[in-house]
Amino acid sequence: MNEYLFTKIRQQFAREALADIEQTVHQQVTAKLQIVPGANIAITVGSRGINNIARIAKATADAVKACGGAPFIIPAMGSHGGATAEGQREILASYGVTEEAMECPIRSSMEVVEIDSSGLEMKIFMDKHGYESDGVILLNRIKPHTAFHGDYESGLVKMSVIGLGKERLANEIHRFGVHGLTTIMPAAARRIFSTGKIVLGVGLVENAYDETAIIEALTPAEILTREPELLAIAKKLMPSFPLREIDVLIIDKLGKNISGSGMDPNIIGRMKVPGTPEPEYPKTKVIVVTDITDASHGNACGIGLADVTTRRLLNKVDWDVTYTNAVTSGFYEHTMLPVVAATDLQAFEWGIRASHDPYKPKKIVRITDTLHVSEMYVSDAALNEVKDHVEIISEPQSLFDGQGALIAF
Repeated sequence: MNEYLFTKIRQQFAREALADIEQTVHQQVTAKLQIVPGANIAITVGSRGINNIARIAKATADAVKACGGAPFIIPAMGSHGGATAEGQREILASYGVTEEAMECPIRSSMEVVEIDSSGLEMKIFMDKHGYESDGVILLNRIKPHTAFHGDYESGLVKMSVIGLGKERLANEIHRFGVHGLTTIMPAAARRIFSTGKIVLGVGLVENAYDETAIIEALTPAEILTREPELLAIAKKLMPSFPLREIDVLIIDKLGKNISGSGMDPNIIGRMKVPGTPEPEYPKTKVIVVTDITDASHGNACGIGLADVTTRRLLNKVDWDVTYTNAVTSGFYEHTMLPVVAATDLQAFEWGIRASHDPYKPKKIVRITDTLHVSEMYVSDAALNEVKDHVEIISEPQSLFDGQGALIAF
């Protein structure tokens, strides 16, 4: 079944990106931040893979200093990192966010303070270090969420609740499923904003090449009105496949640094979340994922979105970390095991078999991960459909070496 040959292609997306990230952060933050001299200001950093996050976090800390404040960084990532203070500190370090690099303290703790939640459906909590500070700056990328759609998805509102609320508030929200995310989360954010503890939000939007396209500093009131607009921009900038139907999709790696669901459901066309409709496109019959990123720290949430995987990937999984994240979210199907193959080639062959219709030419696509879909390998049937709209950058070749492993991308 390894008779298939694949051609590497490149598609073009809009590529406006910021030329001077540090200057933009400084201008945005210093124009909006109002603090007293010596104020202790907490800056949130999450677990998602955000391009230039270390540079942006450092620039934000420097801007706080320029305004007379004393910045420190807190992990704001719900239950990620095994829901431990050290695990969350390690995630930040893997992104280059360390005390030495940031030139300010990092205060990592799972302790929270309960906030008045009268009139709401659930309790509200905030990271203890953040609550005891003189103000919190929310720092996060604004993008479509991987489990639901609404006015506020992944962004500053979610960071203020699930990120800043640590495991306690993440558990509270996720008890309600999609309703908790679409309806309760914005209400909880408004209550959190009303405490006055949030002094600013720094919203980031990336283009289809995972590059920083927009950085905006927003007051709490501005977050509630501007974030939906930035989300709409982020959706327009998202990458996508040039095909509407794919028989077999090969993804080299999944990871929490790639997407909250390991592989972005908005890209692959597969959500698997009760109460959330499946994406209209692409229609993907079979998904094969062969490895996991080192930056995921063994968290294999999202593996259940695939149909076939490899023993190599499974050998790298930290199930305690994975299940802590899965149980908090309640989306158990995302961690259910697919069929496990011995090699990449066997995984591919089993994926072909599961796509059925053996007499039909297969539209097969290979990508490195769901953050990077500008370049991909495609089978002849897929190439015939898209060749007038893409750049061909290689001759047809096999995807596998003599040991059944995928060749380097």
